Amino acid sequence: MAIQAVIFDIGNVLIQWQPERYFDRVLGPDRRRAMFDAIDLHAMNDRVDQGQNFAAVMAETIAAYPDWRAELEHWQAHWIDIAAPEMPESVALLRALRARGVPVFALSNFGVETFAMAEPAYPFLTEFDRRYISGHMRMVKPFPEIYAAVEADCGLPPQALLFTDDRADNIQTAADRGWQTHLFDGAAGWHACLRDHGLLP
Repeated sequence: MAIQAVIFDIGNVLIQWQPERYFDRVLGPDRRRAMFDAIDLHAMNDRVDQGQNFAAVMAETIAAYPDWRAELEHWQAHWIDIAAPEMPESVALLRALRARGVPVFALSNFGVETFAMAEPAYPFLTEFDRRYISGHMRMVKPFPEIYAAVEADCGLPPQALLFTDDRADNIQTAADRGWQTHLFDGAAGWHACLRDHGLLP
């Protein structure tokens, strides 16, 4: 079946999300490792992606780990610097698809408040035809419910959707539902996939 919409993940596809790398620069590798060993920061971030309030999650975590108050306050105050930089080659592919009239959706684990912070920093986030943001939907990848919600909202058959994501578990759920998929490992491979589907020259 021909592709009728292309779906992008955002983190590590369009915007780099590497908190460890960021805090290696800010704290140094040893202090960063100690922080990430002491606190499950990815689980903390998952709560935000599930729709919990960013400030409330941060306040709760700071209260639970007072020895790391300064570092956690830095995470909160500089979140937009952690979610950086833009990946320009991928953004160019997004815009090339839209220029050719291909519908382009976003499907991303992203918090309500953090997405609101990201929009002014990354104008391309406003350019999708449809956006499926986990915090607003209160469901997350890789669980099937969010994929089913995308299908129900867009009204397209699963086989007509082409989805890229950097995480194999997210890709697997989509493939299990019949979506066409590409495990993102760089813009060049994604471009080749889009070319192979006849979506880009």
